[in-house]
Amino acid sequence: MTIRELRYLVTLADRAHFGRAAQECHVSQPTLSTQIRKLEEYLGVTLIERNARSFALTPMGLQVVEKARRIVAQVDELLATTRTGHGPLCGPLNLGVIPTLAPYLLPTLLPFLKSRFETLQLVVHEHLTGHLLARLQGHQIDAALLALPLDGDEFEELALFDEPFWFACPPRHPLARLKAISEADLCSEPLLLADGHWLRGQGPAACGQWSGDEEGIDDFRAASLETICQLVSAGIGCTLLPALAARAPQGPEPAFVIRPLHSANAKRRIGLVWRRGYPKAQELALLGELVRNNPPSGTLAISIQQPLAAASRR
Repeated sequence: MTIRELRYLVTLADRAHFGRAAQECHVSQPTLSTQIRKLEEYLGVTLIERNARSFALTPMGLQVVEKARRIVAQVDELLATTRTGHGPLCGPLNLGVIPTLAPYLLPTLLPFLKSRFETLQLVVHEHLTGHLLARLQGHQIDAALLALPLDGDEFEELALFDEPFWFACPPRHPLARLKAISEADLCSEPLLLADGHWLRGQGPAACGQWSGDEEGIDDFRAASLETICQLVSAGIGCTLLPALAARAPQGPEPAFVIRPLHSANAKRRIGLVWRRGYPKAQELALLGELVRNNPPSGTLAISIQQPLAAASRR
């Protein structure tokens, strides 16, 4: 039994697909399958029930995966400790990013980090906040870029920048005539927001309105900001967009328009989060400070007097 075989098993359990697991492990699918069969033979148990189209972990397989996950995490932490002498942010780093941030921040963030840490091997995991926190707790990722603050005290939080919200509406909407939108303008305006995202639970509350039960608008539980923007373009409703995603379509007749929000609370705080006790916490803090000192265009820098961490609520 080898660490590689255990790592293959954990990856397969996480990806629930032989092809995707093999791709993440940088091996062929037959190689992955062969190594897991060898692990089954060594342990003398069946870990996976296979058929032509899918597979499922057996009850014993579920138990083995959880133990294998802890073993792999401990090995990774051991490697992280020994690599400290090779310089900061050297080697693989699994970073989670929420979907309302990933496609807008990563295209500029990744080249920026790579230019300063040439040996950093960043692996990005895009998912909703709850899933990323579960993966942090399960030692499946090292850190995550999330909206702060979080509930509980099992995580360290480093605030990076504040991201204002912008109002988006169809060109012929009454509020499109305004140069800026106030809180009073939004008090009776139903909004379309992405289901499951931080924006749905916190964005409108930041403006002190919208309870989600207004009459006169359908409840579109879209999974992405792009879908919401398409709905706004179709004239179905209005929305709030975080600054990095607030790019109005160009042309003589734009599909929708965006307007700034005049509200001190109309923003979200983005931060870097990791497990308490993570062995390379100082390196993550270094990464976070680099982003904090170079906030993305359209966001607001956080004053050095403001606290770096907070652990109060999600």
